[in-house]
Amino acid sequence: MPTVSVGRDRLFAALEQTYSEAEFDELCFEFGIELDDVTTEKAIVRKEKHLDHEEDEDEDEEIIYKIDVPANRYDLLCLEGIARALRIFGQKQSVPTFSCKSSLTHSYQRMVVKPETALIRPFVVCAVLRGVTFNESRYNSFIDLQDKLHQNLCRKRTLVAIGTHDLDTLQGPFTYEALPPADINFVPLKQRKEFNAAELMEFYKSDMKLKKFLSIIESSLVYPVLYDSKRRVLSLPPVINGAHSAITLKTRNVFIECTATDLTKAKIVVNTMVTMFSQYSTPQFEVEPVEVVSPDGRSNLYPDLSVRSLEVDVSSINGLIGVSLQAQEMAELLNRMQLSATVKSDAKLKVLVPPTRSDILHACDVAEDVAIAYGYNNIVRTVPTSYTQGKQQPLNHFSDLVRAEIAMAGFTEVVTWILGSHHENFAMVNREDNGKTAVIVGNPRTSEFEVVRSSLLPGILKTVGHNKDSPRPIKLFEVSDIVRLDTEEDVGAANHRHLAALYCNLNSGFEVIHGLVDRLMEIVGVPVVEFDENTQSYSDNGYYITPSQEPEFFTGRQANIMFKGSRIGTFGIVHPEVMQRFDITDPCSAVEMIIEPFLSG
Repeated sequence: MPTVSVGRDRLFAALEQTYSEAEFDELCFEFGIELDDVTTEKAIVRKEKHLDHEEDEDEDEEIIYKIDVPANRYDLLCLEGIARALRIFGQKQSVPTFSCKSSLTHSYQRMVVKPETALIRPFVVCAVLRGVTFNESRYNSFIDLQDKLHQNLCRKRTLVAIGTHDLDTLQGPFTYEALPPADINFVPLKQRKEFNAAELMEFYKSDMKLKKFLSIIESSLVYPVLYDSKRRVLSLPPVINGAHSAITLKTRNVFIECTATDLTKAKIVVNTMVTMFSQYSTPQFEVEPVEVVSPDGRSNLYPDLSVRSLEVDVSSINGLIGVSLQAQEMAELLNRMQLSATVKSDAKLKVLVPPTRSDILHACDVAEDVAIAYGYNNIVRTVPTSYTQGKQQPLNHFSDLVRAEIAMAGFTEVVTWILGSHHENFAMVNREDNGKTAVIVGNPRTSEFEVVRSSLLPGILKTVGHNKDSPRPIKLFEVSDIVRLDTEEDVGAANHRHLAALYCNLNSGFEVIHGLVDRLMEIVGVPVVEFDENTQSYSDNGYYITPSQEPEFFTGRQANIMFKGSRIGTFGIVHPEVMQRFDITDPCSAVEMIIEPFLSG
């Protein structure tokens, strides 16, 4: 959970009420946040410097409250958001209505996105706060909110980077570009010397705060950069802003830009920034949107401060919480949680979700807010109306039994990676990718984890290849899931429980693997069936083997395992080319089969 440090006196002034430490702790608990610590600035500095000596405390020093807030409540990452939420919770304030300034009364600023930005950081959203009045504490809170968002939702600036500027020092329209590092020249924040972007990368490698962000763009051929109409640099995201447009206590008009690799998160970030600090702008809670023109010519206005609507079922929420609230009571509770709710009928509520509450995604989130406002301690404890007993899923229980039997046959269990390289999953075992088998991982961090495995065999072969010096024979097995594309599933893919076993020795050991298959069928209770000369077919009461032509096995030394007329697996001697690719010197035999059909009889 993120921890927000706020001045006690400023917080109480915003709440228009003074609390004892115990009273405020209780208020936080009721609202679903936690007063983690009470300290002072000097105590924080001593802790950071690991100083044991306690200096004389200044009686006038400000008391700092450290408050833990839920990780998905981005509106509570600053004093303004906490104070507003607690005032609404205490019914001292109504939910504010946020609005965007009309184009009829004011022309919008414009941000033009160049096509080259798609190579590094393709999205940008912007907003303007006009008539802002900063003092030192408000300014510090404004900067601190950016830092909190960078660490939390922005994932240390990898997904979103926030830049804030004094609009009066700039002139639109603005452009968002991606240029070679040597072509970007500007004076960075808190510096007086001009650098190009390549020089900045070297300069900030010794900066303890900024060096961790350099790797995000350092290896790219182009760096993202924002200019105004006079080619003055606003920022080099996600590293540093320009000194020219730096915000001060005298700033009255603030230009906010968020560059991103994730547009949805960028929208949430800019909404959070403007909704928290538009209370200091003129008119209050009014934001001036910015027109962002995409490379394809499409134009969008940001921020989007529209209110989302949800329809929830009263009885479902009562059932989830374990209470019996009327629709009107529930609506009043939701209003205390910044969710404007109106009664549509005795069974339905219409809930309006403001732009501050990006955490509300589903009716279950609404139910959680009802429970918080009602008070968890006020929910009457009851004995469950139904008695249930937990147990293993049948497939998992059956898998454990299979593992035990194969282990007793002298095989050692291995657990291999679920993700693997595309080359290992297909080419190294002589298989072709038809595009309809394996689930591909988007933007993999390494070539070792490109696909979700569609077979257990490559993992076991790789294990043998990395353990060539182990005593012979090597007898390994694995019972685990593989994943294959399946258009009939709602997620487009399906898990299947497979068994794979391998025998490696000076001889191939084909008979060992064949015997393992027979043993598994025996313990499962599936008999061997013979070919019926009269009907020219096999019975469906057991299993049998037929010739196969799988590319990973040696031709003429492999067989399909048939059960109830369907192929459930294949065993045979591993093809020499496959063994060579996995650097295995001794011959191997292997089996891979699906075990799920045995559960259905």
